[in-house]
Amino acid sequence: MGVRRFGSVNWLGLRTLARRETQRFLAVWSQTLMAPLITAGLFLAIFSLAIGTRRGDVMGVPFVQFIAPGILMMTVIQNAFANTSSAIMIAKVQGNIVDTLMPPLSPAELVAGYLSGSVSRGIFVASAILLVAAVFLGQGIAHPLWVLVYVVLGSVFLGSLGIVAAILANKFDQMAAITNFVITPLSFLSGTFYSVEGLPRAMQIITHVNPVFYLIDGVRYGVIGTSDSSPWIGLPIVLVFTGGAVALCLRWFRTGFRLKA
Repeated sequence: MGVRRFGSVNWLGLRTLARRETQRFLAVWSQTLMAPLITAGLFLAIFSLAIGTRRGDVMGVPFVQFIAPGILMMTVIQNAFANTSSAIMIAKVQGNIVDTLMPPLSPAELVAGYLSGSVSRGIFVASAILLVAAVFLGQGIAHPLWVLVYVVLGSVFLGSLGIVAAILANKFDQMAAITNFVITPLSFLSGTFYSVEGLPRAMQIITHVNPVFYLIDGVRYGVIGTSDSSPWIGLPIVLVFTGGAVALCLRWFRTGFRLKA
């Protein structure tokens, strides 16, 4: 394979694709940024009003402050998944996916370009929720670096799964089924609203198999300073799952699986 005339990395093409994916969600910020913020706020408000102080402290902090990091991470991963899945799904349905596949971009550059949009959207959403939590809940951040690491990893992981889902799906109904029956259960049944220690033994085992649990738990540790498991344990597990998802995306872009007629 010869050396490409613009170098080993097509920085111009990669930057253009990344900018397109970022501007795509910024152009409809009321849907992609404001709506998740309102949804997260509603979750916090509902739990605060319905349960309030009756629940008692969890891991040494008020219940609402305990669930805030989980809601943050749940919102981040759902939006990261939606960013890549919608981009590729719309392009496939409209028949213009070829406009992205034809330029001189390698599979790695295509994956990186799409994932940059998911990471940017995830960071935007996380920052907004953290700001609201700080203002209304007095929520501080115990370990900012851990929060950043897990938000970025979660965005890359779910963004990669979004690419996989969009490549597999042929129509929006199929994409909705993947979202409703795979992504939503993974995010809700991962310790978002509860401590895993309170679950029956069998459910604890099932939860620890769920990679999203470690994303939720890692962000919770970063925000409140305590969690069900050490972030050092969750980090390699999340890295393995993320690496596998990215590798699958690279393979399918390289072979054109369900992308090229």
